[in-house]
Amino acid sequence: MKRSGWPTRKIAVALYPFGVGAAAVNVFFASLIGSWAGLPVLTAFWSITLGALIAIPATWAFARHIRTLMDRSET
Repeated sequence: MKRSGWPTRKIAVALYPFGVGAAAVNVFFASLIGSWAGLPVLTAFWSITLGALIAIPATWAFARHIRTLMDRSET
């Protein structure tokens, strides 16, 4: 059976900017919670940088999930 639609790689590349934004916001809010324990609050630069790193595996996993749903819907 031939798979139709986008491959996982293409889905991940399309979703990566959204993953970076979501991860950066979560990193920033986590640093705000950490400030209650005396840790420093991260700057926007560090939040985006860490978010970009975290988004790579998270976006890949989400793209695989979407590809699985696409395959399942074709049967």
